[in-house]
Amino acid sequence: KTMKHNYWVNSASFSNDGKYIITASDDNTAKIWNTKTGEQMGEMKHDSDVNSAAFSPDGKYIVTASDDGTAKITELIPLQELLDKYNKLFKDWPLTEEELREYNFK
Repeated sequence: KTMKHNYWVNSASFSNDGKYIITASDDNTAKIWNTKTGEQMGEMKHDSDVNSAAFSPDGKYIVTASDDGTAKITELIPLQELLDKYNKLFKDWPLTEEELREYNFK
């Protein structure tokens, strides 16, 4: 699988559970990738090159460090928690059986 940035990749590391990879690049972004599929799952932006990015040991946060002199901490919210919040807002719009299987909830 190939995970692509627009410029140099400065660092790459796995999450503790091995499900995700985070990369830091000279394109001013850090990106999260699905290890199995190579699909991009998220992106964090800086105003300059991102030199490094890492998951916290508990997998709840990401830290990125940039040439612009900043480090940013981003909280990762588990998919089930996001879905629970979404379902509270849209009670009449539940996931289909296919969606439940796709996201491994069945």
